[in-house]
Amino acid sequence: MRTVFPFVLQRRLPRAFPLCIIEHMKFLSDLLPVLLFFAAYSLTGNIYLATGVAIVSTAAQVGISWFKHRKVEPMQWVSLALILVLGGLTLVLHDKRFIMWKPTVLYWLLGAGFLISDLAFRKNPIKAMMGKQIELPERLWAKLTFAWSGFFAFMGALNLFVAFNFSEAVWVNFKLFGGMGLMLVFVLAQGMVLSRYIQEKN
Repeated sequence: MRTVFPFVLQRRLPRAFPLCIIEHMKFLSDLLPVLLFFAAYSLTGNIYLATGVAIVSTAAQVGISWFKHRKVEPMQWVSLALILVLGGLTLVLHDKRFIMWKPTVLYWLLGAGFLISDLAFRKNPIKAMMGKQIELPERLWAKLTFAWSGFFAFMGALNLFVAFNFSEAVWVNFKLFGGMGLMLVFVLAQGMVLSRYIQEKN
């Protein structure tokens, strides 16, 4: 692995790195159902109606992806399965705790998946997604994977803390603004750290 990076990459990494992650992290496809869930709850104040909207919108998103591209991303299947099971239990049992667990389960599955891929199969998931866009030493790819796994573990725990210690409305707002806001901060922070590292290598 070379330790001297192309000049263009050095100049563009602070901007390109966050965009690379956002582009390649397929779990962001879950954002549309989250937006519709938030909109439905904001208009009605009914979490069960909002859950129904999330179920329908997630299923529609997967269906459109299949008919348009004949392909559905793995994380879209995972998200659909979670919303069908946990959202369905929410509606059938009239118990909002199930839908409140959904983001946590998704975060923890992602974190575990990253670790298993790297440690058990020796395939770094971050490098697999972004290796064509940027070049980094192997130890940094490994650190990125552990950083994302830790972030997902933290986000899953934080979601439960907010869900069961604050009001329903606070949790709905956190699900959209808190989750996406913290993820954006995390991505930007990683870009800054890596750009600083590359500058030290010059």
